[in-house]
Amino acid sequence: MKNLFVFAPKKNSRFVLFISALAIFFTMPTLTPTLKAHADETPLVPTPPWGPGDEKGMANTQGPGTWARCAPYLTTPGAKTYELSHLRSNTMPASPFGAPLEYSFRPTAGLPGTRHAFNGESSTGETGAQGTQMDALGHFAYLDTPWSGTGDFPSDDASYYGGYAQAQVKPTADSPLLKLGIDKVPPIITSAVLLDARTSVGKGEPLKPGQTITAADIESMLALQGLGRRGLLPGDALFIYTGWENHWDDPDADKIYYTMGPGLSTDAVKYIQHKAIVLISLDNPFTDPVNQGQLAGQAGPATGTPDGLPFVNHHQNLTQSGIHQIQNGHLEELARDKVWLSCVMVLPLRIKGASGSPIRPVAIGAPFE
Repeated sequence: MKNLFVFAPKKNSRFVLFISALAIFFTMPTLTPTLKAHADETPLVPTPPWGPGDEKGMANTQGPGTWARCAPYLTTPGAKTYELSHLRSNTMPASPFGAPLEYSFRPTAGLPGTRHAFNGESSTGETGAQGTQMDALGHFAYLDTPWSGTGDFPSDDASYYGGYAQAQVKPTADSPLLKLGIDKVPPIITSAVLLDARTSVGKGEPLKPGQTITAADIESMLALQGLGRRGLLPGDALFIYTGWENHWDDPDADKIYYTMGPGLSTDAVKYIQHKAIVLISLDNPFTDPVNQGQLAGQAGPATGTPDGLPFVNHHQNLTQSGIHQIQNGHLEELARDKVWLSCVMVLPLRIKGASGSPIRPVAIGAPFE
């Protein structure tokens, strides 16, 4: 692909950019999936650092560059749509960190003097913290020193992504997020990379509680899946299939899913920050590795976790790098069909000041060849 651009005058960077975009747009739909995977629109994608007052984080990468990289997968022969979310219901696994979600269904009603009949429902609980959901950057903050657990929580001392203080983000207990809420996340339409950790790291078995996926594992999976030359590009969405979603049962009789799980190592989180991906999603509840018994105080966090930051991945992604997270991704079908590259579309609900949103991400792609 790079040979397409050698004729462009180097002294006019805008001209080079324009001609590159046209070449990519008009030639990529005719290429094989393998060649498409190696095309690089990185010059069209903004990269950090971002300017003062930023509230979007890595979502700043989204735009014509990610759209151009995403678009060819929509027309690849054999492409189909994949749902990346779980079905929401009253009996699905429930997060212990969010208020329980309950849907109630109203009786069929009508309007006097009309022939209309209609149905409806209502819900209680924390919709943005249950099921397949997306975190806002303002979902997490941090303190300079660990809280002892005695007395009132010192929320006024919390700091957020971009250096925002508590008074700027959530000045009162009942305040919505004035900064960094889910309403600040633009539509994410970009190329997605799926890595199959169950096959390469777990040797065909679901990863174990507390097991970590390292930066070396990510690079190894990229190579094994034929993506080594392409790698991770700025603005990509990264999905990692661990097999933990085997424990997502509805109804949730065994109640295993939310008690533990595998996750990323701290060096992997810093690796994806360096790559400037826009979001990360695993088929697990935490993104962070959680040992069996950890949530109940019966075990410590995974080896290598910094002191005072048992959910260091949330800390690093949301408060430091601005990488968005989708929890409880449904990746089994995408992995089964070996759709390593796809176009993904993620549109969180525009809930003013919310710390998260229920989400229905959709990927369109074909098996990798």
